[in-house]
Amino acid sequence: MVTVRIVERVAVAAPPEAVWAAVVDWEGQARWILLTGVTVEPGERGVGQRFTARTSLGPIGFEDPMEVIRWDPPHRADVAHQGTLVRGTGSFVVTPAPGGAWFTWVEDLDPPGGRLGTLGLRAIEPVVRAGLRASLRRIARGIEAETRR
Repeated sequence: MVTVRIVERVAVAAPPEAVWAAVVDWEGQARWILLTGVTVEPGERGVGQRFTARTSLGPIGFEDPMEVIRWDPPHRADVAHQGTLVRGTGSFVVTPAPGGAWFTWVEDLDPPGGRLGTLGLRAIEPVVRAGLRASLRRIARGIEAETRR
């Protein structure tokens, strides 16, 4: 199995704590992650918390169940993707920076289907990266607007 790593980041002109709060507001991710809604299972925030993201365009989509496997506020949260289509680890990393923070989104994906699945993911990787970059720009704008109030 080949793990495919996708990394994107954005500068956010807001305090790291504000970035962290927005990033780990799992249900709130629907406001910034393109074509995605999130349902959170009851329970405490942190390691063991479970939620499911549904990414869709009209009736076509897939569910991505996840569980928090690392919780280091206000710096890093890792989730394990536990679905049949998306498997691997996602990491949300917030790093202080002059004038605000960096938000880095890392996906270490293990595509299903062996070599064919890896080739398929590589083929759509530019689209995935473009979606991640657009989502990161959306969250940065939202956080910056919220902190200016």
